[in-house]
Amino acid sequence: MSAIPQTDFLRGAVLRKNPLAILIVNWNVRDLLRACLQSLRDHPATARDQHVFVVDNASTDGSVEMLRAEFPEVHVIANETNRGFTGGNNDGLHAIKDSECNVSGSPFGYVLLLNPDTQVTAGALDAMLEYADAHSDVVIVGPLLRYADGSLQSSRRRFPNLATTLFESTWLQTYAPKSVLRRYHADDLPIDQPCDVDWVVGAAMLARWERVWQIDLLDEQSFFMYSEEVDWCKRLKAAGGRVVWLPDATIIHHEAKSSAQVSTRRMIYFNTSKVRYLRKHHGAAQAELARWGLLALLRWEWLIEAAKRALGHKPALRKERMQAFSDAIRTGLK
Repeated sequence: MSAIPQTDFLRGAVLRKNPLAILIVNWNVRDLLRACLQSLRDHPATARDQHVFVVDNASTDGSVEMLRAEFPEVHVIANETNRGFTGGNNDGLHAIKDSECNVSGSPFGYVLLLNPDTQVTAGALDAMLEYADAHSDVVIVGPLLRYADGSLQSSRRRFPNLATTLFESTWLQTYAPKSVLRRYHADDLPIDQPCDVDWVVGAAMLARWERVWQIDLLDEQSFFMYSEEVDWCKRLKAAGGRVVWLPDATIIHHEAKSSAQVSTRRMIYFNTSKVRYLRKHHGAAQAELARWGLLALLRWEWLIEAAKRALGHKPALRKERMQAFSDAIRTGLK
């Protein structure tokens, strides 16, 4: 691991109590990371000092070199291997804890887990911090997310169950009972006021620092990527905390730019993590039902791709997709 020389993010600012740590895990999205960090420079938290930590998961696109040249105020943890979203965040959380008093002069009040494919907007950080400060029982605050074109991105959820596992983001989603996905996406809640939810999308999560260490970190033994924030929020809520979605804070999210680089692995992690979440929180029986159901859906999609290839429709693409589904099926989603 290597670290950038430590300097205040807000140069010349008066050090405030309970500063904010911002943690970003990066893998080969240098240009998006640059835009994210620039947005933090342009729209910093005004209520307290902020310190940015970037964990780089062995990028090969010059991300670390860019950080050293353009953002010397950022604290960098350069991993030699790709530790995934979960392991990378845990590495960063440990680094923050180990250095917090040396870096900030006082313990951190909050940590913001932020994806590198995001950009904060004016007032977003202050809105989340002010809400958390005013509600001591809130342990996670998630902002309203928008795509780059300004359209609303669904970012609040209720906890998944067997039905949502089989329907949501699968071939069956079009045929899902409306009540199933409406409940899962919390579509019955207002979109113009803060709402208590079960979990928020991990692209941007403000967490109360001391509570993070009371319930343990992200579960990297179970999740490499996907479902880790669901599990984390479930454990935080079980310990008596609230998770709140806050529309007063807006963050732009380009979505899945790191994982999109390895689409086959993304498919495997996405489905496997859903099964592992059910096993951890709902037991082996539901997990096995979900695993066999998801495998059946993957086999069906393989057959659809094979039929299209046989009809001569984009054969190269169909072959690639068939291989991806085959690779996922061979894992058994275990």
